[in-house]
Amino acid sequence: MILDFHTHIFPENIAHRAVYGLEFTGRVVAYTDGTLEELRLSMKEAGVTHSVVLPIVTKPGQFRHINEFARSITHEEPDGDGLSIISFGGIHPDSADYKGELKIIRDMGLKGIKLHPTYQNTYIDDIRYERIISFATELGLLISIHCGRDLGFPKQVNATPSRIRRMITDVFPGGCPGNLILAHLGGHDMENESEQLLVGGNYYMDLAYILRLALPGQILRMCRNHGIEKILFATDSPWSGQKEDVDYIRNIGFTEAELEQILYKNGARLLGLPL
Repeated sequence: MILDFHTHIFPENIAHRAVYGLEFTGRVVAYTDGTLEELRLSMKEAGVTHSVVLPIVTKPGQFRHINEFARSITHEEPDGDGLSIISFGGIHPDSADYKGELKIIRDMGLKGIKLHPTYQNTYIDDIRYERIISFATELGLLISIHCGRDLGFPKQVNATPSRIRRMITDVFPGGCPGNLILAHLGGHDMENESEQLLVGGNYYMDLAYILRLALPGQILRMCRNHGIEKILFATDSPWSGQKEDVDYIRNIGFTEAELEQILYKNGARLLGLPL
């Protein structure tokens, strides 16, 4: 089994517009059209059995619609094709009732939240994020955070490794409990700073949009120094191809035992899925 811990899809009525707009601003070409059906086709082709969908709330008023969509597509039990979709919820740092909204996400049965400091135009060490992260942790929610640059906003970096480290110190002075997931190996296009400041901490890192872009030797070194048990296979689909990333990670030097953990066991353990 293979678990992709970082994917994005959109409701069918807005998927084409959303993906086209992001292709234009980021100067990238998507691997799917951003719909659930094409994610499923991608999973089948790649041999991916579980995908975690990470919705991004870019305006506080989107909260209800985005999280209702997240709940509607979530099914942990594999369907007739052997595929499982698990969506996190989304929340905006400008929420007027962040505690109430986080409780709604928990009560919906969603296992975590996605924060994207660049799209939400807020620094990750801002008090608004720190309060959300602290209370989400109290509720037992996982927290996935976009780290480093985003192709759509190359000059705006709201979650640098140094700011992430400061946030973790502020929120968890006694040590991080291990519910954070730092996307893009702690900093897309900022791997050197992430390796210096973040590798080795008590949180997970995912490999979304890092495979096939960062140096293979650095990926191996960072993953092993951080702890293979805290590394999650992830693609950032539709912005990277699931099949291409599965093929690539199998051929850059990880042992079979390491691949078993990265490709499924670590994510399954984190989500409470059967091992």
